[in-house]
Amino acid sequence: MKKFIATPVVLVLLLAPARLPAQAAAELAPETSDFVAIAGPTVVLIGVKVIDGTGTGARPNQTVVIEGNRITAVGPAGSVDVPAGADVRDLSGHTVIPGMIGLHNHMFFMGAGGRMSQGMVSSPRLYLAAGVTTIRTTGSVSPYADLNVKSNIERGLAPGPRMHVTAPYVTGPNPALGDMAQVTTPEEARRFVRYWAGEGVSWIKAYTTIRRAELAAVIEEAHARGLRVTGHICSITFQEAVDLGMDNIEHGFGTATDFDPRKRPDECPPNSMVVVGEQGDPAGETARALILSMVENGVGMTSTMAVIEPMTKGRAVLEERTLEAMAPEVREDYLETVDAIEANPEWPMTEAHLQKNMAFERGFVEAGGVLAAGVDPTGIGGAIAGFGDQRNYQLLIEAGFDAPTVVRIMSANGARIMGVDDEVGTIEPGKLADLVVLEGDLESDSEIIRNVTVVFKDGVGYDSEKLIDSVKGMVGIR
Repeated sequence: MKKFIATPVVLVLLLAPARLPAQAAAELAPETSDFVAIAGPTVVLIGVKVIDGTGTGARPNQTVVIEGNRITAVGPAGSVDVPAGADVRDLSGHTVIPGMIGLHNHMFFMGAGGRMSQGMVSSPRLYLAAGVTTIRTTGSVSPYADLNVKSNIERGLAPGPRMHVTAPYVTGPNPALGDMAQVTTPEEARRFVRYWAGEGVSWIKAYTTIRRAELAAVIEEAHARGLRVTGHICSITFQEAVDLGMDNIEHGFGTATDFDPRKRPDECPPNSMVVVGEQGDPAGETARALILSMVENGVGMTSTMAVIEPMTKGRAVLEERTLEAMAPEVREDYLETVDAIEANPEWPMTEAHLQKNMAFERGFVEAGGVLAAGVDPTGIGGAIAGFGDQRNYQLLIEAGFDAPTVVRIMSANGARIMGVDDEVGTIEPGKLADLVVLEGDLESDSEIIRNVTVVFKDGVGYDSEKLIDSVKGMVGIR
């Protein structure tokens, strides 16, 4: 066994990202503190239903105590001491979950027609507003911008989630991927990793045309330097990635060329997602063997159904808040693309494709696989920062998981894959106080995931509505 469940302990410590001091409300710049609704330092939430991220059942009428940046007590009403001078909030009728952890959460946004923009203002605010308190960028097109945003958030100069920054995409020869590092030898691959390790990234993301020799060098060099490796792969099958020692694989069923009968070594078959969706069997012998191999080798998988859904015929994302968040020209392009998809009788992405993704993820979790989730705000633009993470919650419920399991997928599992599960991901005494307060009963209605009122990060409660209002009309330009 290896990676995030690895032994010996020395390896776990080697691969764990460096920890930084948490923030207090008093340390925040005015531009950030303007969004603070509950400053602490001691806050008590009473009367809440808690879904704690461990996968166990929801617990009603709980009291949660936050002192400084930590959770210090959780228990039934009347059983927990309320510290003197605490800011006590009666939140009867609310659900509290751990801060969500987004494992495919870019700072950039890709809209219809390949429109690309850096969301250095809108993305971090929307992630935090939606309850996503930790993200991994999982591929960067502007890595220094990502590193600078991360620094600004850590210094309290801007609101946003904790960030684990990934290096630029690393792929193989492909003229169409002009903004990515295209490595053609193992030494080029090693040099790429060495450079970005020195610049402060914590993950490397391999992309579709990388070859086995170069990916092997990336993984070996990354692990030697305390970094981890994930990938949206195509020229490499999932099984080959497992054999090479990859830590995490993105997207799931649709990108698994293990299911494409045209697959040749080190080559990405054209339109493979369509072929896999039409011909692949998410519950067949190949799937069962692949899932078992991933589980046995400790390779996590990231669900990104929120970006698949808008590209699926009959599944357009047209909710008002998403459209309001987009810049007008971005919204217009998106709606035109949606109309074109719906009018195209030969559009290849169908409901059957989406259901196969769901089935593969069910099989992976049922076999003991560690599934996490992330929005991937790309595709045609219908999945945007934060809101798409919330939509992932609903899609995982639709896939057949219950609420405690989905909360675990979207919190504790992400923390586990990133090696920070001793600090975040569950609601337990001693953990950092990253919590999401939702108005309503999430266990009985998945729509409640959108009813965020306050998001605690480091024990500081941020006003979700105010954060969202501050970036309306901004997605796709800032």
